[in-house]
Amino acid sequence: MLNRRALLAASAATGLAACARIDKPDGLLRVAIETLPDSLDPALGEFASAALVYKQIHAGLTDYASDGSVAPGIATRWRVAPDGLSWVFTLREDARWSDGHPLTAQDVVWSARRLVNPQQSFANLGDFFAVANARAVLAGEMPPEAMGFTALDDHTVEVRLDTPLGLLPTLMREFYPFPRHAIEAHGRDWIRPENIVTAGAYTVTATSQMSLDLAKNPHYAGAAGVSIGRIRIDAVRDAGTRTRMFRAGEYDLAEKPPGNQIGYWRERLGDRFRSFDAPILRYLKVNHARPGLDTAAARRALSVAIDRGFIAANFFDNTARATHRIIPEDGEALDPVDLHGSRLRPTIDPELPRRVEIRTVPGVSEQIAIAIADDWRRVGVEAELLVSYPTDLYQAIDSGDFDVAVASFNRGLKADPFFMLDPFVSGGFAANFNWDNPDFAAEMELARRESDPVVRAIAYRAAEAILIADQAVIPLLHERAHWLVSDRIAGTRADVQPMLWRDLGLANA
Repeated sequence: MLNRRALLAASAATGLAACARIDKPDGLLRVAIETLPDSLDPALGEFASAALVYKQIHAGLTDYASDGSVAPGIATRWRVAPDGLSWVFTLREDARWSDGHPLTAQDVVWSARRLVNPQQSFANLGDFFAVANARAVLAGEMPPEAMGFTALDDHTVEVRLDTPLGLLPTLMREFYPFPRHAIEAHGRDWIRPENIVTAGAYTVTATSQMSLDLAKNPHYAGAAGVSIGRIRIDAVRDAGTRTRMFRAGEYDLAEKPPGNQIGYWRERLGDRFRSFDAPILRYLKVNHARPGLDTAAARRALSVAIDRGFIAANFFDNTARATHRIIPEDGEALDPVDLHGSRLRPTIDPELPRRVEIRTVPGVSEQIAIAIADDWRRVGVEAELLVSYPTDLYQAIDSGDFDVAVASFNRGLKADPFFMLDPFVSGGFAANFNWDNPDFAAEMELARRESDPVVRAIAYRAAEAILIADQAVIPLLHERAHWLVSDRIAGTRADVQPMLWRDLGLANA
């Protein structure tokens, strides 16, 4: 097991790449990301990279404005009933799929039913948790047709709810309708390049295990404003390699430079190194079913033994903020303070296990795990690291085969506190650690129903307080998003991550 001294020595090593002249094909945006999507089908994809690619190739019922707020998408306008229990979305009359086939309200309704049908997708309620009968459909108690989505005509969709949901238009930014005609013709092969049909700014022209090729969709509603004609996306798993290739001119846009080399690359890349406030949480997922980890006192003792400041300073060059909370808060204290204001002592609780296995993936997560293991060893807990690829880690967590796992999520352009807490609600994508608190669920339900943002924020804080009091997870850091942006690219914003490539411009400089 590496200790802190060896860890820092290893992470300080940085290779340099020759700045060779690289050809820059006209009209081609070259992007490097960590991993490719696990599926191009939004009903099946779960990786963060899938969410990024979906923003390019699929179109939401509503959409992201350039500042990240809600804008018209397939639907041009929407209205809510006075009781808050139904919404009506009016679609573009000229909406088309990339093959020219009309995109209709019937496609939207069919797609919503497919997403919640366990026979058609990796079904969960997701953004449809408040839709009438969605829970019963997911449980197999009612047919998909009973779900509260109805086509009133070819261009009008009604969404009926069990409870009011003021955030529904915000959630619908990433509800991507499916091309029913293509899926019925090709089944699961509909996402192959020769078959795929999309409604976003781009469609897929070629795929491999390491790359995706995209081309502008001429039938996209905003096609006249899309200036980049082609995009090449490469998977470059190693952050250092990805960054050096960007510096050498092989990419125009690259995500996630090495967290432990932020200062080094920021100095060398200058204005090409961009940092953004982002809804990113790094935390420890703790299996509440494991003996020794099944009490709040034990989880809290593990939490306060962690030197978060060391992690933030040495692996993120202080661009990440140490935290004991879920929702980012300006000026939050770094000291371990409980909800009643009393200081938590980093002592060993008698219920603490003597040994804990930490699951992680290679890279900065592994370095974080090593530092945490060193912290825990100081208070008498032996930690063993198990490093694996992301898919193996996800499978282990979903099957309950873990003690503690280094986890993170990046909600992308979703800034509302809802998106930081909702993953931990029963059925959420991060709620796979054997914890279910009815009080937390009730506060979240209250927040969802509330349309007043001030009242909703109060409910979110109450829900967060319950999660923290139980130390359901162990928050570590609120991170910033870092992107490498070449001088060729125009149209980026200083306050929003460059995740909507349709809005970018490209010079052949």
